[in-house]
Amino acid sequence: MTKNLTPVTVVGLGDMGRALAAAFLDAGHPTTVWNRTPHRADDLVRRGATRAATAADAVRASRVVVVCLLDYPTVREVLAPAGGELAGRTVVNLTNGTPAQAAEAGDWVRGLGADYLDGGIMAIPPMIGQPGALILYSGSKGAYEAERELLERLGGSRFLGTDPGAAALHDLALLAGMYGLFGGFLHAVAMVDGPARGFTDELLVPWLTAMTGVLPELADQIDAGKYTAQSANLAMQAVSLANITTATVDRGVDPALLAPLRALADRRVSEGSGGDDISTLVEGLRVGAR
Repeated sequence: MTKNLTPVTVVGLGDMGRALAAAFLDAGHPTTVWNRTPHRADDLVRRGATRAATAADAVRASRVVVVCLLDYPTVREVLAPAGGELAGRTVVNLTNGTPAQAAEAGDWVRGLGADYLDGGIMAIPPMIGQPGALILYSGSKGAYEAERELLERLGGSRFLGTDPGAAALHDLALLAGMYGLFGGFLHAVAMVDGPARGFTDELLVPWLTAMTGVLPELADQIDAGKYTAQSANLAMQAVSLANITTATVDRGVDPALLAPLRALADRRVSEGSGGDDISTLVEGLRVGAR
């Protein structure tokens, strides 16, 4: 049953690495695993994985080597002793890091004669192999096309281009949106009395869900560079942010999560953008990038 399926190696068996290896096993792929702490492979071996004795043995076992480690320095540390085995293989690095780290890793891996794909996992371990999982990829287009069927055992996939750093950039940008949402949630529940769950289920989630419908309109404003408000302008929203801050402090809650947004809104109003929509704040954020 498995002889025609692509063999794959998974290096790194933290919670995510074990989930990746399990998804390959569930799909019937011959799967070799390696971790510096060998016992982390025990459950996978019982399910049919092959435990490699060394990282070099793990790389040697498969044409495709999926790496999921703590950080990029660890990737280099782990793969360096196996560098002589990488030629002709495809390294798929699903370690979280920065675009610059991804570019550097891509240069190093290609210098050893291997194809390189960098990836951003937009899922938590229990989602891997399920319809809701998404992994972003960038780097070698040929490697992505050749291995797409294998990679989609892990979840949906999207190729973002040949720049190895593109997946990491989009991964971190999406996480920034998520953490902004979490920050707003934490601030909101800290302000109110009563059970957080009731407030969240009955009021906060419906409100935030409705507000996400505004995001495409704001994105259109940003793309066009035209921010004129159609309803609540930034000057009005700056007053709301000031009122939220006052009420927050009155409740004995630290306004630290809200303070940067309020400061940016006040600055843009002082610069003459009070009649714009809140999307104009992106111009304030991008000043340092120009």
